[in-house]
Amino acid sequence: MVVTGLTIRTTTPADHETVGAIGFAAWAAGEAFEDCYRDPDVIAKVRQEFAAFPHETKGEIFVAERAGDIVGWDAREDQRNYVSDLWVHPDYQGRGVGRALLLYLCEMMAAEGLATVRLDTHARNERAIRLYERCGFNIVWHGIEFSKSMGVALEKVHMEKQLADR
Repeated sequence: MVVTGLTIRTTTPADHETVGAIGFAAWAAGEAFEDCYRDPDVIAKVRQEFAAFPHETKGEIFVAERAGDIVGWDAREDQRNYVSDLWVHPDYQGRGVGRALLLYLCEMMAAEGLATVRLDTHARNERAIRLYERCGFNIVWHGIEFSKSMGVALEKVHMEKQLADR
């Protein structure tokens, strides 16, 4: 699929290292930092989780390419209507990559007959929340949740988007 100069496609094993590196770079450049994010053990754990995710996920990963380079990715796993990840390389943030990836997954889910799309993010990740709201998502829960991948409790929001009436 081509959207705003991007090609969105399913990931291949050859993409896995790049996917992990982009995820970690986007996380490290994020604005929603908490004090625990500066802990070297947390940083090492997050880096390892991003490196392992593309190899271990049982879900689907989609990459966005511009001029042949992967610039972002998203994934759905566990439940068919759950966007588990959306990461854009810091050099490409604010250029429509995240929006294109998210809307691609939403369109796919709508075509599958799903009624809603769900996702979670850090409650202080204001840029991401604004993006999700512009794409039709609403906050349905706000609270503290334990992050298995980081091993710490985080302030999170759960968001949902209603797809076309089924």
